[in-house]
Amino acid sequence: MKTRIERSMARTLLVAALFLTACAATPEFTAEKTTGLTFIHLNDTYRVGAVEDGKLGGFGRVVTMVLEAQAEGRDVRVLHGGDLLYPSLESQLWNGLQMVEALNFIDALAPVYFVAGNHEFDRRTPEHLVNALRESRFDWLGDNYRFDTGDAAANATLQSRFTFDHDGKTIGIFSLTSHVDDGGNDRDYVPVDRDYLGVAERVIEDFESQGVDLIIGLTHLYMATDLKVAKLRENHPTLAFVVGGHDHEPEFSEQTETSAAVMKGASNARAIWRIDVDFDDEGVGHIDVHMLNLGQGVAIDADYEQINQKWRARLLELYPFLEAKVGEAAFPMDATEETTRSQETAWGNFIVDQMLTAYGEPAADFAFINSGTLRIDDFIADDISFEDIGRTFGFSSFLRYMTISGAEFRQVMEAGYRGAGGSQGYFPQIAGFRVCVDRSQAVGQRIVSLQLPDGDTWQEIDAEQEYTLVVPDFLYGGGDGYKLPQERPVSRPGSELKYLVLDGVLRAQAEGRAIGEAVSATNARLFELSPDNKECFTQ
Repeated sequence: MKTRIERSMARTLLVAALFLTACAATPEFTAEKTTGLTFIHLNDTYRVGAVEDGKLGGFGRVVTMVLEAQAEGRDVRVLHGGDLLYPSLESQLWNGLQMVEALNFIDALAPVYFVAGNHEFDRRTPEHLVNALRESRFDWLGDNYRFDTGDAAANATLQSRFTFDHDGKTIGIFSLTSHVDDGGNDRDYVPVDRDYLGVAERVIEDFESQGVDLIIGLTHLYMATDLKVAKLRENHPTLAFVVGGHDHEPEFSEQTETSAAVMKGASNARAIWRIDVDFDDEGVGHIDVHMLNLGQGVAIDADYEQINQKWRARLLELYPFLEAKVGEAAFPMDATEETTRSQETAWGNFIVDQMLTAYGEPAADFAFINSGTLRIDDFIADDISFEDIGRTFGFSSFLRYMTISGAEFRQVMEAGYRGAGGSQGYFPQIAGFRVCVDRSQAVGQRIVSLQLPDGDTWQEIDAEQEYTLVVPDFLYGGGDGYKLPQERPVSRPGSELKYLVLDGVLRAQAEGRAIGEAVSATNARLFELSPDNKECFTQ
């Protein structure tokens, strides 16, 4: 089995070249011509089109990869690890139906198998889900959850213990989504069983009793949980791999005798996976794994692009001002999810700075947001438009104002630095203070120093003193693992963040100021200790 991720870019360019020379149209082939089974995996897609001005990702490039594999004579199936319907600028208008149409297009080329992610259930009532299920031509799969929408026909579309046939072989797929305790949404119309391992093993045993030839997992779980599920291979060797979503950057764990391979792609299909499966003479399935970076070296399918253009036209018809300039960026600000969910950013700093005065003067002492609030996954550069702000906030984000002690606030902020780092939606963008973190320490004890400005200097937070804080209502309610004291006086939800940001950009434009201050050692709000950096706040 070949699993060398470092070859992925070279292979992507080769794939694109082969496609352009070998298949200008959708290839036609029969089962007799099939040379093997190929899965294309993607996850966490929020746009009909590509990102970064069309330069990266997008379903149009996924289509190209599907067609290329089919041109090789492969039987292609597409796996989607969840998060499709929400959140996005468009989903606020059409509740994800634009994304359903996009995935239907792919399903018409190659069968699509989809596990629901937490964002499929952003709405508190089920009407949006029922409509999406009615319009879907692809298969919705789920083994640890069910639909209880009040619409029997919609509920029945969810398939469990799913199998399909390939060239005389039976392939089984078990599907798992996140419980509310693991980043899922708590909705009465979608009961979720948190016993991921128990559910998976019961389905695998059922597949084995049926003589299924190859088993795969399709999930919307954190990587750590997927790795536990993958270890079921030790007792169930037909479990070949687990692919999923929920994490927004590429993840990979190699297949071994005791663990299935695990793969996750990047959000908005910036990086996806191709998994080739071939059976030997004894009927044992072997996998060959490649990560594909979908950049400008991969052509956007022309037929699919018509869907993108259709929804773009509808959006501009409703919002003719969308592309209008409202401000200027001082420099290209990296607001991609990979960066925003991992480190302090200029765009994040500007946004959180607006929160400090959301409730008037005097300004609040502190403010912070979870980076999962910021959904643009792109650069803010040159002219800032209404669209930049609209795409930054894929859903409403109302704010709360409260008091909190220094000791309480320090403990609250510990939740932002749990885990091993990397791209996580709970990673905080902050204002009004700076923090030094040591990730080598135990979770909950990683903040080495938390300081407030004191004139031209800084002082450590006073554990006994009372401070004022502005946070999104989502975080006040315990979202993303933040536990704010509920007994404290607090405002009602108000001051929607996207309008505060728009106002801040417009005021800067009127004053002739560009938006954004580059993050450097002299103004950093976050400092992380490491073997190479052993001192906090060196500037």
